[in-house]
This record gives sequence, C-alpha cells and structure tokens, in this order.
Amino acid sequence: MSTERIFTRMEMPGSAAESPLSLDVDVIEGVVVLRARGEIDVLTAQMFEEALDRAASRLPGSVLIADLSEVAFLASAGLAVLVRCSDDIPDGNRFIVVAHGPTTVRPLELTGLTEVLEVHPSVEAALSTV
Repeated sequence: MSTERIFTRMEMPGSAAESPLSLDVDVIEGVVVLRARGEIDVLTAQMFEEALDRAASRLPGSVLIADLSEVAFLASAGLAVLVRCSDDIPDGNRFIVVAHGPTTVRPLELTGLTEVLEVHPSVEAALSTV
C-alpha cells in the first residue's frame, strides 16, 4: 500500500497538549484521508472545515475520506461541516466518512446523516469500496 503524507498535525493555536483537535492528511493509494483526533465542536469546527477544504483541493483522485475514528466528541457544528463538505464535493467525486462507536456514529444516526452521507466503520472498509 502506497502512502504519502500531505500535512501533519494541523492543530489549534497553543501547545499540542492543550489542543482539542489535531488533523493529519495522507494519500493512500490515490485516496486522500483526513484523520481527525480529539474534539470537533464549535471551537474546532472551522479548523476541521479548513482542513477538509485543503485536503479536497489536493485530491489526486476522486475520493476524500474523513476519518473520525479517533474523535472523542462530535458536536452539531462538526456535523454541519460534514454536510457542507459533502455538498461541495464536485460531481463524480466521493466523500466518505469513517465513524464507529457511539461518539461518532450515534450523532450521525440521530440526525439522519447516515442516510445522506456515505459512512463506513473503518478506513480499510472505505478503501475497499474505491
């Protein structure tokens, strides 16, 4: 499997220990994967959205995966970012969300977004559909 790192540890201002969100972006077999760790809430949603926009602009292929498997808290502001990103992806491209467990899947289910967004339980499962 071929992996290329686009950017690492995009964090909110302050020390890494204080940052509630960190983001890494890799290209795996031509697919851009943004990995989020920490909390996506009203304070970090803008940084999350900017990272998704940045990752989408570097799309070498036609698929962008937002990996939320290490997200400890997903607020409505983060859900809104996922919807906007999905809406902004050009026709013919795919936006996939990786979510599992109550922290990330539950908010998606409660809001009906599992019916709107393409959601998979792991990056490997998402990559297998590409």
